[in-house]
Amino acid sequence: MSASGQVPDGSVPPSSATVSNSDLAAFLAQQRWFAGKSRAWEVTNAVDLGWLRRSYPAVRILLVTVTYDDGDTETYQVPLVHHTRLVDTLMHVFVGEGTDENGERVFVFDALHDKEATELWWRGIAESTHGNAWEFHRNETATELPEGGPSLVVGAEQSNTSLIFGDTAILKVFRKVSPGLNPDIEIHAALAAAGSRHIAQPLGWLEGRWPEASDGTVTASLAIAQVFLRDATEGWELAKASVRDLYGEADLHADEVGGDFAGEAARLGAATAEVHVALAATLGTSTLERKELVALAEGMRDRLDRAVAEVPQLAEYADLLRVAFDDLATFDGEVTVQRVHGDLHLGQVLRALDGWKLLDFEGEPARPLEERRAADSPAKDVAGMLRSFDYAARHLLLDYRADPQREYRATEWAERNRTAFCDGYAAASGWDPRADGVLLDAFEIDKAVYEVLYEARNRPTWLAIPMSAIRRLAAVKNEERAS
Repeated sequence: MSASGQVPDGSVPPSSATVSNSDLAAFLAQQRWFAGKSRAWEVTNAVDLGWLRRSYPAVRILLVTVTYDDGDTETYQVPLVHHTRLVDTLMHVFVGEGTDENGERVFVFDALHDKEATELWWRGIAESTHGNAWEFHRNETATELPEGGPSLVVGAEQSNTSLIFGDTAILKVFRKVSPGLNPDIEIHAALAAAGSRHIAQPLGWLEGRWPEASDGTVTASLAIAQVFLRDATEGWELAKASVRDLYGEADLHADEVGGDFAGEAARLGAATAEVHVALAATLGTSTLERKELVALAEGMRDRLDRAVAEVPQLAEYADLLRVAFDDLATFDGEVTVQRVHGDLHLGQVLRALDGWKLLDFEGEPARPLEERRAADSPAKDVAGMLRSFDYAARHLLLDYRADPQREYRATEWAERNRTAFCDGYAAASGWDPRADGVLLDAFEIDKAVYEVLYEARNRPTWLAIPMSAIRRLAAVKNEERAS
């Protein structure tokens, strides 16, 4: 070994440097993207997909399977970099250590935080490199790649790890891995091929392959690279700024404030509709049969029942909420389904200089991949955004004492922007989601029930936001039943 810590190209760091399952478990337990912290689990398997670089600091991709006490399993991607010394700047992502063939210590870290290691992902996209168990792909619409540059980890990521290269490209590495094509890759590719202007240009992706006794070879998506929209602003931040402007003007209505958001909400509605139209054209549509519609409603009822058992505040509204699901099960209109975003809200959209962009078509990471790739009604995305407007209007109320006037103004802001979004959607698509009220109400209630359960488990101080929607939606159903 040379004094610089390099080994000759082509030599493989010895297997004795492999980190133990206990080290991997200790590392996983500290990561915000690991979803099993509240459950009893253990690391039961680690699949090595091989080396992206064989010379020190050597880089490989590991897939770590954890098994929970109820028998459920999940697989997480942990790219590793092997150094021959401790690296101070990587100690916050230290995984473990081993020894090389000379008895020297080898120190292992999360490779995504090592700028020298991550250049291999960018080079892989550019050159379509591959190994026995992994392969980088260049998107066919990416005829030229941006310049790139040193990587920087995005700190706010919850479920994955994203890296910005220079200020021109972003790579999202999927931490929780499921066999099959990730919808984020599939849908971005379809929209890019259709020439959609409402996405960030996909540049390429990484996939892995490994043997599995019962299923032969398994293929899974590991990462996606896209153009980085450096001049864009998140929709959630823009909406919050508008609400702050409203609350700062005690005697003005939402349409009188300088930061009125309704114009942007209408443009966002149009952008969402155009994405739906493009997805329908490229990936197709179908119509739900009666039994499928009944099953959809039954799933919503089941989620409500589970939420009521865990959040007692829901109980007094449950019967009225079930009316919406009963109406859906007996709905006699045609319900068209297609590929949709699946988890659309103001945090999943960016306002760029040339318009709104939709992000993260991965769907809800907690759901099985087959569910996230299934066709669904566009009303699901519309309902998700309508709920997000309500969140933007009401989350600042949590910082104030109860005030009926401010409550009224929050409701006014939310309704103004919900209306504008639907107006924009209808103008661009030819379908007004409000015309199929039974469908939209059911999806909005289902989303609000999900929010109640989420906030009760994770942010109890925010529970008031979805509960206000539950009261409103239940009251609407009560009025409909009385009329």
